[in-house]
Amino acid sequence: MSNNFNIPENIPAAAKNELEKLLKGNRNFVEGTPTAKNMCLETLRKYAFHQEPYAAVLSCSDSRVVPEIIFDCGIGELFVIRVAGITAGPNIIESIEYAVKKLRVPLVILLGHDDCGVMKYAKDHYPEITDDFQSIIKCVYPVLEKKEDITCHNYFAQEHTRWVEEVLLEKSKIVKDAVDNGSLYIAKCHFDHSTGLVNLI
Repeated sequence: MSNNFNIPENIPAAAKNELEKLLKGNRNFVEGTPTAKNMCLETLRKYAFHQEPYAAVLSCSDSRVVPEIIFDCGIGELFVIRVAGITAGPNIIESIEYAVKKLRVPLVILLGHDDCGVMKYAKDHYPEITDDFQSIIKCVYPVLEKKEDITCHNYFAQEHTRWVEEVLLEKSKIVKDAVDNGSLYIAKCHFDHSTGLVNLI
């Protein structure tokens, strides 16, 4: 499969193949020509006692961001972790570690998106620690501490995706070791609501 998605050439081969597959699936979604077939009880029964996803995706809980649909995938293909704002708390990090260590996925996708409510809420209330959503905003505020001049929520979301990668590499030895030894690649992506495209950032 040719690289038409601006994927860096120097990433591990296994991760590159899977990332190209997912970005091609995203084009299928955008063009209205989905091909996913693994969406039936027969497939579920095939994986009744094991799973072998080829990528892990950390995405927002936003109802408009459904990785299996926007990447044109079916049952058993993706290990999906969803949390508001792709905020990287301890349980989220450990979920990614499970995918890396136990399921041996070669690819982790960090999937931010347009019009993220968490980014809006954090920008409106920074630097206040509000009574609600404290753990979420505490995961997001470090980006604003570095770049207080951010005005665009979509740009904020992309900066936060970059920050999440930094957090994973700093706080997870499992993830960092896998990246360092070439068995894992972390792809930072952003979902554009106006086009339906997933773009690398």
